[in-house]
Amino acid sequence: MAKQTGGNPGKKGPSGRSYRNATGLTRQPKKMRGRKVSSQRWLTRQLNDPFVAEAKSRGFRSRAALKLEQMDDRYKLLKPGMAIVDLGCAPGGWLQVVSIRTKLGSGPARLVGIDLLETEGVVGADIFTGDMTDPAMLTAVEAAIGGAADGVLSDMAADTTGHRPTDHLRTTALLEAALDFALGILNEDGFFLAKCFRGGAEKSVLDVMQQNFSTVRHVKPAASRAESVESYVLASGFHGRNRTMMQATNDDTAAPDG
Repeated sequence: MAKQTGGNPGKKGPSGRSYRNATGLTRQPKKMRGRKVSSQRWLTRQLNDPFVAEAKSRGFRSRAALKLEQMDDRYKLLKPGMAIVDLGCAPGGWLQVVSIRTKLGSGPARLVGIDLLETEGVVGADIFTGDMTDPAMLTAVEAAIGGAADGVLSDMAADTTGHRPTDHLRTTALLEAALDFALGILNEDGFFLAKCFRGGAEKSVLDVMQQNFSTVRHVKPAASRAESVESYVLASGFHGRNRTMMQATNDDTAAPDG
C-alpha cells in the first residue's frame, strides 16, 4: 500500500476502485538539476498521475495494468481457466491482471510471458527471456500451455525517439511481429489485443487482422493519456489456423495482375 500523504482514505480512484490518494497539489520531483527538460516533464507527470498512484497503491508493477483492467471490464476478454500469452511482458503488470482474472493456480488456467528483458516472476506463470520471433520460442510456449492459446496480449512499443513518424513505424513493426506470433498459436475463436500507434502505416497489419478475425476494433482505455497517439487494437473471433493457411496458399497461387 502506498504511503498516505493526504486526501481521504478509501477515496475512489479513476478506475472506480478505492485507494489512498495524494493531495491535490502538484508535486515536483525533488532532484531536477542535471536532468533534461523532457525527463523533468515525465517525472512531474508521473508524480501527479492518479493512475500511477492507484496502480502503486494496489500493488501493480505499472499503470499499464489499469489499462488492461479497463479494456477487460468493457469487453470481458479474460475468463477463468484460459490460456494466455503476454508478449513483451516486462515489468509484469499485465501478467498480474491476467493471473487474477483467469484464476491462475486454482484451475486449468495457463499464463506465459515473453520479453527480451528479465521479468520478475508471477506465481503460476511461465516467463521466457528471449525473442518472440525465434521459431523455437513458439514451440516452447506451446509446450508450456499444452497446445494453443485462448488469447495473445501485447503492450509492446518501441523506445520513442521524439520523431513521431519513426516511432509509429517501429511500433507498427512490433505489432506485425506480435500478430504473426498470435496467428501461429491461437485457438479458433481466440482474441488478440495489442498496442498500436495510429498513423497510417498500420493499415496493412489491420487488413491481415480483418482477414483472420471476425471483429477488429480500436480501443483507448481511460488510463491511456489523452494526448498520446497510443491506442489498442482488439481482434476477436479468430477464424482458425487452417483457414489462415488456406488464405495464404490462395494468395501465393493467385495469377499476377496484368
